[in-house]
Amino acid sequence: MSILIDQSKRVLVQGITGREGMARTKLMREYGTNVVAGVTPGKGGGDVEGVPVYDTIQEAWEKVGTIDIAVLFIPAPIVKPAALEAIAAGIKLLVIVPDRVPIWDVLAISKAAKAANAHFVGPNTLGVLSPDKGVLGMMGGRAASAKAWFYPGPVGVTSRSGGMTSSTAYYLAKAGIGATTMVHVGGDAVVGLPHPEVIKLFQQDSDTKAIVMFGEIGGSQEERVADLVESGEVTKPIIAYIGGKAAKSGTRFSHAGAIIEGGRGTYEGKVDRLRSVGATVVDAFGDLPAATTEVLAKLGL
Repeated sequence: MSILIDQSKRVLVQGITGREGMARTKLMREYGTNVVAGVTPGKGGGDVEGVPVYDTIQEAWEKVGTIDIAVLFIPAPIVKPAALEAIAAGIKLLVIVPDRVPIWDVLAISKAAKAANAHFVGPNTLGVLSPDKGVLGMMGGRAASAKAWFYPGPVGVTSRSGGMTSSTAYYLAKAGIGATTMVHVGGDAVVGLPHPEVIKLFQQDSDTKAIVMFGEIGGSQEERVADLVESGEVTKPIIAYIGGKAAKSGTRFSHAGAIIEGGRGTYEGKVDRLRSVGATVVDAFGDLPAATTEVLAKLGL
């Protein structure tokens, strides 16, 4: 199994005729993702990489049938109406790639998604990749590299850093450890599926035996993961690395969501909390493969 994406999911690309939309549609199609339609208002009637383009999601739905996932390559100022259109049409998962989406717009998208029992990854995400099954967004860059770097295995990967999502899975693969799914939750302060929600999905996935988490300073995502372990809601082993060890209060580390303010979201606090519930937390990123190998060995894998 996998989470969020597999061969059965029918995918629509919003903003498909833009530069990024065209390039990433090529990636997704070549990797094997079932991209069935694209939407750019005023550009309906053409195609991109063999994918038909429509003016609205409703028109696309009527022409090609049910759509499960929308991937948004839309300029940040107009992400909100595009996302709300997708949710209103009945799409249950959105992958919002752009960064700098206004936070009030993200909150409006979140409210609409909850009311419709829908979910979204991002904003500010590279997306999701399930080896040999599908990719949403821009993970891997090109299909050839994504196929060469990542392969299926027993580990779920969740990360707050786009580049480190790929790097984590790459170095695990070099150590002989494949992945069920890789998720970049997004680098903004407010995201649709943060670490705790992604890890709950991995908990429900029978093929995921352990979870590797790339965390960062700022916010409370990692502490909330520890809460899930403490409550017994998550029982699968977690191996984690927390970035930003040297950052001081008031410093933003890499992403809008990675900032220490008033002593909250510190490196030490996250590490101590995760270790207190039995998670394996490594001090150096390069130690993740060995630590994961050890955990899998204890599971008999």
